[in-house]
Amino acid sequence: MTSRPANATESSGSGDIDRTLELLWDTGPRPSRGPKPGLSVDRIVDAAIRIADEEGLDAVSMRRVATELGTGAMSLYRYVPGKAELLDLMLDRVRFPDHPNEVENSGSWRAALETAARDALAVHRRHPWLLRVNQSRPLLGPRALATLERLLARIRPMGLTDPELVSTVVMIDGYVVGAARTQVHQEEAARSTGLTDAEFYGAQVPALEKAMATGAYPTLASLSADTFTAGFDHFEFGLGRILDGLEVVVQQRGGAGEFT
Repeated sequence: MTSRPANATESSGSGDIDRTLELLWDTGPRPSRGPKPGLSVDRIVDAAIRIADEEGLDAVSMRRVATELGTGAMSLYRYVPGKAELLDLMLDRVRFPDHPNEVENSGSWRAALETAARDALAVHRRHPWLLRVNQSRPLLGPRALATLERLLARIRPMGLTDPELVSTVVMIDGYVVGAARTQVHQEEAARSTGLTDAEFYGAQVPALEKAMATGAYPTLASLSADTFTAGFDHFEFGLGRILDGLEVVVQQRGGAGEFT
């Protein structure tokens, strides 16, 4: 459901769809014991995620994963057809973690969307390589469907039509991806330049003070001193306003209010 990032380098669903679905749903033929004892799809996916987290998505290859696992690349092909299918398994693992103890249908729809948004932002911050993947056409395995099932069950009391409920999920997801991209890019800029945000903007203060003194920017000049402080949570403010807008729609439709 995620829109295509401007700098996407990979696409979900670009491999053998049937084989990937077999792997996601565990319905395909199981490989015979390979030359490396203990090798499995789960170990391969875990290793690929670890490489992507530490070195970036470009570092992930069948050969690199095999090296991480101490085996030959050909051994991996007994379990996973190639990198495209491996990427879909990685996406399923990190975007839709298991929550076996979660109590379904508890709390308000608003709380459900808040939790979903915050969890998704945390996932993107832990795995910034997600922003490099075009996920506009995801492959839906049991983890993805279980996550969507839980969320839709909790927001159904909103009283929206089914397409509107799905659109609500898409809207929250799009907001999260935009916020995550901003945060991740800020962190990447700080690492690549060696300058903190405070140092970067502090270097611009003399030029900006001169610009404000010209009187050409009266609105900007009138802003309070704490306007651009790091303490303001732009993500939470924006999320709250989106949910406030949905609250109005819910009330208009006669659906359940915030505290249902």
